[in-house]
This record gives sequence, structure tokens and C-alpha cells, in this order.
Amino acid sequence: MWIALHMELVEAKQKFIEAWGKLGSEWGINRTMAQVHALLLVTPGALTTEEIMEALSISRGNVNMTVRDLINWGLVEKELRPGERKEYFYADKDTWNIARQVAKERRKRELDPVLKVLDELSKVKGDAKNADYKTFNKSVTDIQKLAKNVDKTLEAMIRADESWFWGSILKIFK
Repeated sequence: MWIALHMELVEAKQKFIEAWGKLGSEWGINRTMAQVHALLLVTPGALTTEEIMEALSISRGNVNMTVRDLINWGLVEKELRPGERKEYFYADKDTWNIARQVAKERRKRELDPVLKVLDELSKVKGDAKNADYKTFNKSVTDIQKLAKNVDKTLEAMIRADESWFWGSILKIFK
């Protein structure tokens, strides 16, 4: 009985890791990075580089680079244990914290640069009667307005308590 349940869990974990990797790559995140994150999410304790290598069949260099990226994203932390030379890595298991951290990083890496460019482009001067200028200016202004609204929503999400955020979102759809 235990062996059957254990095999089910092992297979389920593998399926989750594969699915998280696929989802990550569809969102523009490196597949291996998403898979390492998934492995750490479904592991109760911290794992060493060697354990990650073995579980995912990836090289030491790939694990080191991937874990460093996950640490930079704020999704994984390093744990040092007294008397041990090995480094251990673990992921926050709170999905709301994960969502907020990903939103914060994506905002910084993707939305902030777009907002900066749109701000510059919105200051371009031209003849308001010129069709090319009018079309350009309207497009830039409309996209800038949308991007600022997305930015405000992400800011609210990053700062919010989970229940308040979802309560606010659900009110919109009532």
C-alpha cells in the first residue's frame, strides 16, 4: 500500500514539475528555472545542488545558474548550516507571496522600461492636424494609459493582503 502511494506521489511530483516548467516557458521564463522552482515548491525541506541535479538530471552549472536566477527573483533562498560546506536551497511555499514576487519582478523588468519609453514618446511634438501625428499620438497615449492602469493594478497586488485583493477584484465582476 505504502509503495503504491509513494509511487503515485513521485509521479505526481514529476508531472507537476513538468507542467510548471511548461507554464513558465509559456510565460517567458526559462523552463529549467521553472522546474527547479517547482521541485523546491513540492519539497518540504531545503535541497542541495547535488539533490537538484539528481532530481532533474541537469548539470551543476545549470543548477548554480538557475538557483542564482531564482534567488535574484526573490523566489528561492539559500540556507547555510553550521559545520556543513554544502549550500541548501528552499522556496517559499506561500502562493500569494510567490505571485506578488513574480508580479514585482515582471513589473521591474518589463513594465517599467515600457512606461519609460511611452513617457518619452508621449512628449513628441507635432501638428495636431497632421493625420500621422494624430494617429501616433493617440496610439501612444492609449497604450500609456493602459500600461499605467496595469502598473496601478500590479502595485495594488504587490502591496495588498490576499483576501483584500481578491475581494476587490471580485467586486469588479459582480
